[in-house]
Amino acid sequence: MAAVAIFDGHNDLLLRLWKARDFAAGAFLDSDGAGHIDLARARTGGLTGGFFAIYPPDDAPPRPEDALNGQDDGGVVDHPPTGPIAPDHARRATLEMAAILLRLARTRPDALRVCRTAADIDAAEAAGALAAIMHVEGAEAIGHDLQELETLHAAGLRSLGPVWSRPNIFATGVPFRFPGDPDEGAGLTDAGRALVRACDDLGVMVDLSHMNAAGFRDVARTSARPLVATHSNAHALSPSSRNLTDAQLDAIAERGGVVGLNFAVGFLRADGRRLSDTPLETMVRHLDHLLARLGEGGVALGSDFDGALIPAAVRDVAGLPALVAAMRAAGYGERLVTRICCDNWLDLLRRTLPAR
Repeated sequence: MAAVAIFDGHNDLLLRLWKARDFAAGAFLDSDGAGHIDLARARTGGLTGGFFAIYPPDDAPPRPEDALNGQDDGGVVDHPPTGPIAPDHARRATLEMAAILLRLARTRPDALRVCRTAADIDAAEAAGALAAIMHVEGAEAIGHDLQELETLHAAGLRSLGPVWSRPNIFATGVPFRFPGDPDEGAGLTDAGRALVRACDDLGVMVDLSHMNAAGFRDVARTSARPLVATHSNAHALSPSSRNLTDAQLDAIAERGGVVGLNFAVGFLRADGRRLSDTPLETMVRHLDHLLARLGEGGVALGSDFDGALIPAAVRDVAGLPALVAAMRAAGYGERLVTRICCDNWLDLLRRTLPAR
């Protein structure tokens, strides 16, 4: 059968390059085989674009699940949120990762382009370059006056997760609990509501993936735009606090939003264990559930490449055709496969980004 184009809702390539101090993105361009994504493997796997996350990490000792591919140790991800991180550290890390993405796009437009408009996505596709949406995961680089939001938007920011799984001045991130309920902690602060309104005004998508339930409800009340979770799964199938309840999925469906399937095994498995032998059928079961709640236009992919332990059957971005084959084996028609793999994200972006 024909190859399927993939537009992915979340990757942590920039964090991997930043940690390695690879500011020229040589590991990506030279396709050195490190991590989950490089240029050659992206092309092999059919990746045409996606949301490139900028995540400012804290300075605490790393936890097992923070490692590039996690630890295949059979444990579960279960710990409270980390504390707030220093704004100066967050700003430096955020700007340095943004610079990596911008430099890559400037020096190799044949490989990757930062897309600010729907027309930019079309142009990247026509040129055979990856269409990159700049996304910030955790808004600690932004202050109360939101000046940094304006700067990041001018640089290309089009998607923002106000929190990672830790508190900041805007909201409370959902903790990593297994089993766990996402309805833990307070919602948006006054500053958080101002941030969401500013994002609406600028055309920046608000990502709910690491938001707790109270914050989710507050975003739904504050924003007039589609509700989106770029990389989350179904709580009904894997009761991690990081996953979305059916009530949340229904709210996203009502607002014409999209959820990207997270490949992290701890958010896929019913037992929450970090085991890479998690079968592709487990991923398809989550897709089935998401389709039942969101409809065929509301389900996409959000791999978490370079940020999580993923099923060995996929392994890295070059293995995406294995997931496509699993969808087909489960009886998904070609139109549905194409919508999940690419078209639903593109449709959302064309509804929310300026045309030009």
